[in-house]
Amino acid sequence: MSVQKIGFIGAGKMATALAKGVINSGFAAAEDLLASDSFADSRSAFEKQTGSRTTENNLDVLKAADVVILAVKPQVLGDVLTELSKEATAEHLFVSIVAGAKLETLQRAIPESRHVRVMPNTPAIVQLGAAGFSCGTKVTSDDATFVQEMLETVGLALNVPEHLLDVVTGLSGSGPAYVFEMIEALSDGAVLMGLPRAAATQLAAQTLLGAAKMVLETGEHPGALKDAVTSPGGTTIAGLHQLERGGLRGILMNAVQAATEKSKELGQKS
Repeated sequence: MSVQKIGFIGAGKMATALAKGVINSGFAAAEDLLASDSFADSRSAFEKQTGSRTTENNLDVLKAADVVILAVKPQVLGDVLTELSKEATAEHLFVSIVAGAKLETLQRAIPESRHVRVMPNTPAIVQLGAAGFSCGTKVTSDDATFVQEMLETVGLALNVPEHLLDVVTGLSGSGPAYVFEMIEALSDGAVLMGLPRAAATQLAAQTLLGAAKMVLETGEHPGALKDAVTSPGGTTIAGLHQLERGGLRGILMNAVQAATEKSKELGQKS
């Protein structure tokens, strides 16, 4: 898919993060991006961080772009789609990162265009995101490849059926909050045992980051990596014993389940 221009409807933090990713990776040039936003502060921040142009007019973006990233608040999406439907064509690929916006909603509002729905997460802001995306009926294989490569400029991106995006929401969408809780708890434990807070938090965060990178880069099962650290009668097995006694596995599984079910519930209301 040969794409000349990428447009952003909404210039908030996630849009800015994605724009920075595509520029810094060489996927697109700053001059090939254009973003619109009704808030001057958002436009100013987008321009400063990306070197790209902005406008107040959504239709300016639509006219200039081949790919349009929908990055607005869910409550204004309906009005934005109505506005864009006046000028959208079959040549436009819309990529929505709007929470809860189903493909059916996008396709009904702008039926002549192609649509991809994305569930990103906040670590995309530091180019370590984990996203799931689903393609509408008119999306081509070239479109899907383009979207995946674009999303991978800010992390990991997996193409999944739309009905599984609720699970992606419960896992990677809500997951950063679970991990922040874990970092804070690990830091608290170290402080309890006498380590200064700043050092405890840095070591806890770096430990989770390093462990996650080992899983991704080695391709080994997490259980095998865990066993490699766990010596008979050692410190690690003593700590793991306490985690098992506290039900850590079940708690985390329940968290993903609860968030997934809440995502499904909210989706039914939208």
